[in-house]
Amino acid sequence: MFGFGQLIEILKKSPKKIVFTEGSDPRILEAASRLLASYFLHPILVGEEDDIYAAAEESGFNIRGAEIMSPKNFDRMDEMVEMFCELRKGKGVTPEQARGVLSQNNYFGTMLVKMGIADALLGGATYSTADTVRPALQLIKTKPENTIVSSCFILVRPSATGENEVLAMADCAINIHPTEDELVEIAGESAACAKIFGVDPKLAFLSYSTLGSGKGEDVDKMRNAAAKAKAKYPDLPIEGEIQFDAAVAPRVARTKCPDSEVAGHANTFIFPDISSGNIGYKIAQRLGNFEAYGPILLGLNAPINDLSRGCNASEVYSMAIITAALA
Repeated sequence: MFGFGQLIEILKKSPKKIVFTEGSDPRILEAASRLLASYFLHPILVGEEDDIYAAAEESGFNIRGAEIMSPKNFDRMDEMVEMFCELRKGKGVTPEQARGVLSQNNYFGTMLVKMGIADALLGGATYSTADTVRPALQLIKTKPENTIVSSCFILVRPSATGENEVLAMADCAINIHPTEDELVEIAGESAACAKIFGVDPKLAFLSYSTLGSGKGEDVDKMRNAAAKAKAKYPDLPIEGEIQFDAAVAPRVARTKCPDSEVAGHANTFIFPDISSGNIGYKIAQRLGNFEAYGPILLGLNAPINDLSRGCNASEVYSMAIITAALA
C-alpha cells in the first residue's frame, strides 16, 4: 500500500523540476528548503529574487541552490510571448497583451512547464483553484483523449496491520454537475491515479440507490454512467449505482448486492456531483481520520496541481512529491 517513500524512490530514479508560483510564501519556502536538502525534486521559485531571499531569511529557511525566475527578467521572454500568442491565436492575443498576462506568476509558471523548463507546477497557496486551472486549460490543455479536467483526492489512513488504507474520491473540486460521459472520463482518470498510489481500483458509482432500489434522474445518471464505464473499461471492476454503505461494508453488500465483486470492497468512489464529493471527502478527513491529498488535477498534458489556501508547509511538501510523481 501507498507510502511517500515509494514516490520518492520513483523520483530518485528520474529527478524532476517543479514550479512554485508563489515563491516568497513562507510555506512554499519551507517546503522548498526540505526539497533542496534531498535531491530528488528540484524547486523553481517564481518571484523577485530580492523578495524571495528576504522572505527566506526572515523565516529562517535555507533555499540555497533553488532556481528563482521572474517574469521581469526572464531571458527567454520573447520566445515565451511568441509561444503564448500561438497557443492563444484563436483569441487574437497581441504580443503586448501576452506580456501583460505573462507578468502574472500563475501564467508565467504554467508557460515554464509548457516550454519544458519544468516538469510540473504547484500553485494556489494564496489564490483560487480557478487561477491555477485556467492557465492550465489554456496553455497545457487536456490530453487528446480527454474532454475535461477533473480531480481526485487520495485519502490515507494508517491501519492496525501497519499498512496504510488508501482510497480515491472524485470529482470533489472541479466539475459541478458532470454528465454521464464526463463521469466515465472521471472514473477512468481516477482509477489510473489510484494505481500510482498503490491502489488496485474497485470503482463505485455512488448514489442514494443501490441497483434500482431508488428512483430519480440522479439515480439514472449514475446507473447509466456505470454501464458506460464498464463498457469502456472492461478490465476495471465497477459497480453502480450503489449506496456508500453497500460499497464499503461487506455485511450490507451481502444483503443489497450479493453477486457484486466490488460491493463491500470499493476503494475508488465516483460522486454524482461536486457537492456530494466535497462533503464526502471532508467527512472522511475530519471524522474518519484520513489524511487528504489533493485536489489532484486529472486529464491535463502535464501535472499541474492546486493547493488549499489553508495549507501548511508539510502539505506543500507532500503535494509537490505527488505532483512530480505524476510526471
